[in-house]
Amino acid sequence: MAESCNSRGFSWLVKSCFPNPQHETRRGPTLLTRISDKNPPESRPENRHHKHETTFSFLPDDILLECLSRVSPSSLPSVSLVCRKWSQLLDSPGFYDLRRNLGHLRQTVFAVAFTDYGVYATMHRIGDETSWRTTSFPAVEMVAPEIFDGSFSHARLTAIGRHIYIIGRNATIRYDTWTGVITSRAPMIFPRKKFAAAVVAGKIYVTGGGGASRTSAVEQYDPETDTWRVAAESPRRRYGCIGAAVDGVFYSIGGLKIGGVAEATRGVGSEAHVYASSMDLYDVEARAWLRSRAVPGGGCVVAACAAGGYIYVLASHAVELSFWRYDGRRKSGGFGEWCRMKSPPLPAQVRLDSTVRFCCVGVGEKVVLVQAVGCIDDLLRRSGRSCRGLKEGLVLVFDYAAGEWSRGADLPAIIRRAACVCVEC
Repeated sequence: MAESCNSRGFSWLVKSCFPNPQHETRRGPTLLTRISDKNPPESRPENRHHKHETTFSFLPDDILLECLSRVSPSSLPSVSLVCRKWSQLLDSPGFYDLRRNLGHLRQTVFAVAFTDYGVYATMHRIGDETSWRTTSFPAVEMVAPEIFDGSFSHARLTAIGRHIYIIGRNATIRYDTWTGVITSRAPMIFPRKKFAAAVVAGKIYVTGGGGASRTSAVEQYDPETDTWRVAAESPRRRYGCIGAAVDGVFYSIGGLKIGGVAEATRGVGSEAHVYASSMDLYDVEARAWLRSRAVPGGGCVVAACAAGGYIYVLASHAVELSFWRYDGRRKSGGFGEWCRMKSPPLPAQVRLDSTVRFCCVGVGEKVVLVQAVGCIDDLLRRSGRSCRGLKEGLVLVFDYAAGEWSRGADLPAIIRRAACVCVEC
């Protein structure tokens, strides 16, 4: 079978799963039937016909997977709707492995923006495409309007397989990148915003954030059972932190450092207004916290992500940005080592205050930095400068193999305050 199939070939594929009700089980005399006396009963056409009616759906799972893995990406939404068995096969690890070996999976960046009218998602394959492709879906229909309002203003995105999980304060949405279908999932146990989230071993972990609960619980989400549970208690509370995961370790990076219970109860105090330039490490398998690490050079962490076994951290020092790499490969001799990387090419004299925010996502051997909030042009004008072309939606790509930054395609104008995630689809 060809590596991909066109619409005509796919139609045959689907039709082959079901017998044709108008197909005649017996035909008139033919040359074969006239010489049937010369053939044994089991080889006669009328007896062979029953075996010929065996359909495509009766193939063994491994052969069926091999065939389905070669279907073109545009036909996958239809494949998942044929029957429950096919839908389950498309979700299996074996299907992803076959698609990956055939070169049919690509690292794709999704940026999601939330508005009063719904949710806009745009996708882009770094290095393969020159522009973003934007779609929209009325996510407000998936949850009650009173819950949707404000619940996703600071949502976090994670990806498991082809699914993107959009985790808001009071609701969770799953977005299927193949079919475009969205479904409502179980919300977190403790409502929170500006928290850290990452995927470890097929499960989602969240910690930190603020809200009425003021919890230090680390929650774990199981996508198979659609349930949340408390996995651990964090050693410190962080507000506005960023999540990442490497080699079975869940990282909670940066954010506002909130100290003891007394400070949290008062809701005031100097500790609540200091950005933490450190990160906490939770070993998921051992269910234990490792020694916390400080980000070199101080400053406030404004973006972070995991890529290629490393944690990449972007820190702001009011007048400049610094870019760091942390070795998260625990089996390597360099675990825990920091290395300063080349800073992103932004105007050096711009004061990077709270009006400018970034989103960082790892894509294969690259790190994609997106200016998610704020307009650098406004900061330049306030400083008396006249530089154009650096508005919200700027995309910079860091190739960590070459150690160089390059300019990517800017986000579409409709995508503002975007949250980003990388999906292999």
